[in-house]
Order: sequence, then C-alpha cells, then structure tokens
Amino acid sequence: MEAVPTQKKYAVIKELAEGDYSIPLLCDIAGVSKSGYYKWLKRKASPSARQLENQKIKEKILECHEKVNRIYGYRRVKVWLKRRYNVHINHKRVQRLMTEMGIRAVIRKKRPYYGKKEAYVISNNHLNRDFQASRPNEKWVTDITYLIFNGQKLYLSAIKDLYNNEIVAYQISRRNDLKLVIDTLKLARKKRNVKGVLLHSDQGFQYTSRQYNQLLKKYQMKASMSRKGNCWDNACMENFFSHFKSECFHLYSFRTVEEVKVAVQRYIRFYVSVK
Repeated sequence: MEAVPTQKKYAVIKELAEGDYSIPLLCDIAGVSKSGYYKWLKRKASPSARQLENQKIKEKILECHEKVNRIYGYRRVKVWLKRRYNVHINHKRVQRLMTEMGIRAVIRKKRPYYGKKEAYVISNNHLNRDFQASRPNEKWVTDITYLIFNGQKLYLSAIKDLYNNEIVAYQISRRNDLKLVIDTLKLARKKRNVKGVLLHSDQGFQYTSRQYNQLLKKYQMKASMSRKGNCWDNACMENFFSHFKSECFHLYSFRTVEEVKVAVQRYIRFYVSVK
C-alpha cells in the first residue's frame, strides 16, 4: 500500500476538524505533528511567492500527467515542462511536487484488446492561426483547463468568440469528460446562432469523439482542429486561460467549489470589458 502524502493528511484533518473532531486526536491518528499541521494551515491562509509558483507548476505537472496517460516519471515530466512551457526546474523539485500531489508514473502491461475501438474524427486546421474575425459568430475557439485548489480539482471548459474575445459559454465540472464539452457547446447554442460558425479546438479525446462531431454537424457548424501536439494553433484560448490564472485564480486562496465558480463568472465579465 502506498504511503499517503503528508499534504493530503493535513487536508483530511482540516476537513474532519470542521466537523468538531479533535485536531490533536486527528493528528495522532494520521501520524503527523500538531505543529506541522498548524504551519501548513498558516501557509495556506497566506501563501508565499514560492508556494504560488509551486501551485502553478503543479497544475502543469497535472496537465502532463493526464495528457500522457500517467506514464511519465519525474525526469520525463521535467523534460516535458521545459519543452512545453520553457519551465527550467530541478528534477528533485519535480519529484517533490509530484509526491505532494500523490501522483507517480503508472507502467502497465499491455493487454490484448478484443473489443471494438470507438471511432474518432480528426478535422483539418481550417483556422490556421488566423485569429482575426470580421463579425460575431464567425470564428470560435474552445479548450479545457485545470483548476487546483484546497486539495481539489475542477475543469473549466470555455468557448471564445475571436471577433470581440467574448466568452460565449463556459462550464465547470469535476470531471474532464465528453459531457463537459457537450454541455458547453449546447449552452453556446442557446445563446447564439451557431449556424456556419467555425469552432476550433485541439485534438483532445472529447473533441475527436464521434458524438461531439455529430453534434457540430447537426448544428451546421464547421470543425477545425490544431495539429497534433501544437499548442500555438489554439493560442488565443490558451491566452485567456493564462490571463485568468495570473490575474485572478492564483491571487486568491479558494476553499470551496462555489468560491471558484463565482471567481470565474466575475473574471469573465471583467475580461470582456477590458478587451
């Protein structure tokens, strides 16, 4: 059995302590010191610049971990961070942060697959990095990002109109799945006339799914996709997420899902007003 990371123990103690359990008793059961727990609690209340930087790196590590199906160890994650985000970081620090998050490489034996593989659809890059639009509802971009806070993780899916940078629709979920992008698309259709809209995404499994592409055809929308592994093809959407995290998400300490949802809603209104 894997040892539970100390950070996770502290998070569980904090949660149980809110239910009138004794902190000394919980620390004793978890095998951690009270002083260590209270120091952790103080750091969470007013995180240092180093802690905020670590939080950003953790998000990128989690992104790597999920995109490569959890097969990278800390050394390969270090290389990925440098190539994808030009983050220069010692491998020992990556290892420590991964340990704090409770994630590690999972190497599994390949088993023969006898079932029928789900069909997937890859579209051409019709947007072709032409991020200018002459009218509303001409070109939209979409993507998903990770929001890590207070030992929890949420996924933010958003659709952006390149004409005025307005966020047409967004959805927040605990699961990064097909339903998340479908719900985002359906919400956008309720708000706008989507007929003829070019909708650009990356080649994530949700966007290449048959169900998603059938829905685009039903709505008479045109699909466009980034080239494999090329984040610059969807730079406008990446830019929005980057601004949101640096100008809002990383500036505050969130405790609940509702607090995150309110922050996202307020920032989206602000983002459109200043663009």
